[in-house]
Amino acid sequence: MATIPTYDDMLRTVGDGDPTEFVMACIQAYKNSDEYKTAVLADEYDHQRNRTILEYTKTLYTMSGVQTEDFTASNNRLCSNFFNRLNTQRCLYSLGKGVSFVGVGEGGADTTKEALGKHFDHDIKEAGYYALIHGRSHLFWDVDRVHVFKATEFVPLLDESTGELRAGIRFWQLDDAKPLVAVLYEEDGFTKFETGDDGLRETQAKRAYKTTYQTVPYDGEVEVVDEENYTSLPIVTMYGSRLKQSTLVGMRSAIDAYDLVRSGFANDMTDCAEIYWIVNNAGGMDDSDLMRFRDRLKLQHIATVDGSDGAGVTPYTQDIPYQARSQFLTEIRNGIYEDFGALDVHTVAAGATNDHIDAAYQPMDENADDFESWVGEAIVKLLALIGIEDEPVFSRTRISNQSEQVQMVVQESTWLDRETILRKLPNITPEEVQAILERSDEEDMARFAAIQAIQETETQDEDGEGRSDATDAGGKAVPLS
Repeated sequence: MATIPTYDDMLRTVGDGDPTEFVMACIQAYKNSDEYKTAVLADEYDHQRNRTILEYTKTLYTMSGVQTEDFTASNNRLCSNFFNRLNTQRCLYSLGKGVSFVGVGEGGADTTKEALGKHFDHDIKEAGYYALIHGRSHLFWDVDRVHVFKATEFVPLLDESTGELRAGIRFWQLDDAKPLVAVLYEEDGFTKFETGDDGLRETQAKRAYKTTYQTVPYDGEVEVVDEENYTSLPIVTMYGSRLKQSTLVGMRSAIDAYDLVRSGFANDMTDCAEIYWIVNNAGGMDDSDLMRFRDRLKLQHIATVDGSDGAGVTPYTQDIPYQARSQFLTEIRNGIYEDFGALDVHTVAAGATNDHIDAAYQPMDENADDFESWVGEAIVKLLALIGIEDEPVFSRTRISNQSEQVQMVVQESTWLDRETILRKLPNITPEEVQAILERSDEEDMARFAAIQAIQETETQDEDGEGRSDATDAGGKAVPLS
């Protein structure tokens, strides 16, 4: 296991000197770490390229006992999509509707959301997903938007005393033939590096995070007029759970078992591996003759037997154990969902009551509580960096018996105000509530104006100065009766 350098190591090794060698050493050490290797493997499973099943090959043993690849056997490799499916479900269950805010600070929740930028909900979904599959992700605040750094491209440099993130190195490379680009982020600015013929070299000196430029009118040159940094490192770590590890840990073995059984089933169906032959009246054949006979059958599908009269070959088949394998696959699948705490929609019967649905969601709610606590903590730290005091609110995406939910709201409507009723109705989105309330207020005002007009008309009739009709606020005629 590689030891990743810390922030204190950077202070002791670099000081005020050139950090180039230290940056390269950190990247190499990080690539050799278990965290990085697990994150790279998680990306493979996330893209439905399950490493174990793709590297699996059938083998057999020669007469001398040497293991060799069985190139005559079918080798279907079926990769399941459990990893992507379950992590997507957990992430979007909490973040699918975006993040709202309480609005405890000055200006309210709308001001908070506006300050975070229009891409914030998308960026937080991305950060939350990578925090799950990699164990953690990092949020870099760049003036007016969040940028997400995955664990496969960011080396955290932690304080040895507090464990806080004090600096970090982001690196990326399109392929082995392209240069490696790296950026060292420190509290007082960032420095850029790139590999060349002479190794890693600095391509941009340290610069502040917030830089103001000005164009000189007479020559069009751009010059820096002001540089400013944040009060702390503008990078926040987001963990996916209290375990602070990839969700692939523990799940991989179950996924591999499922894929191996399903692929083996497909291979048996393809090449009928359960067929065998009994050779009659061929006692003169030794082991080498039998091996050649078998090879000809498998490769050419025809063979002759040299022997006494009556020699022949009788094929026998065995039924593929379909029932046992199907049951085993079902048990593995159920175990994967149960261990991950996910919702298998096939377990929710049509017409189930909300009590049954809530019970099915219970494990998912427990995991969501843990996930949201870490996402919320990262968002609060990000807001503090910007200078905003507020708290995030998560709206979970779940199925429900809508007719039952509507009936419950109707029964409680006597004790609820209109806004609360609208927010509790399952078929109305939060964005639609305000527009409905505004239109409802306009209708109430129009109705009130019409009633006032009617009352005024009746009063005038009593005084002998009445008229035959009245109009509402929109100019529409309103009958007096």
